[in-house]
Amino acid sequence: MDELRIAVATGNDAADIAAIYAPYVKDTAITFEYEAPSAQEMSARIGRVSATYPWLIARDAAGAALGYAYANSYYGRAAYAWCVETSIYVARDARGQGVGTTLYQELERSLAAQGILNLYACVTITSIPDARLDNGSVAFHERRGYHEIGRFPNCGYKFGRWYDTVWMERDLGEHVIAQPAVQPFPQVRAALGL
Repeated sequence: MDELRIAVATGNDAADIAAIYAPYVKDTAITFEYEAPSAQEMSARIGRVSATYPWLIARDAAGAALGYAYANSYYGRAAYAWCVETSIYVARDARGQGVGTTLYQELERSLAAQGILNLYACVTITSIPDARLDNGSVAFHERRGYHEIGRFPNCGYKFGRWYDTVWMERDLGEHVIAQPAVQPFPQVRAALGL
């Protein structure tokens, strides 16, 4: 996509991010939230995540928000410091235009600079035709080099039916015995030009 700009999201982006996310909450099983978060809640989430990890937003040349991606702690224990869970949402009318790929490339570049090694994505999946879930997220992550490492059947209930999730993984770096410590995103941000 021409003139796509990726920036670090702040609280000022919260309303746009909430607007992108709301249709996924209200109309799909891609996320298991039942209520779309407000801009205020989204701002708080951005603040919590950004203290340690990147939260990126994509905008077109006119400034319209097209999507966002972020990473968050995988499990919250010290030994998992080199692991993150990734999330991405692209505005419904901007899908299929390379926004998601560009966002994930920048997210992965940022995470690699931090020293993150393992990327995990929890993805909703269905084995039967469903108007609220097309399994496109699985295919997207596979194109990004993720592979399935676990399946949790019937673990999410939304819209009156049960959905499975799969955990997908991508290795981002080399695992060594004397692994260097992970750096918080604010410490590596300037070197990335973000």
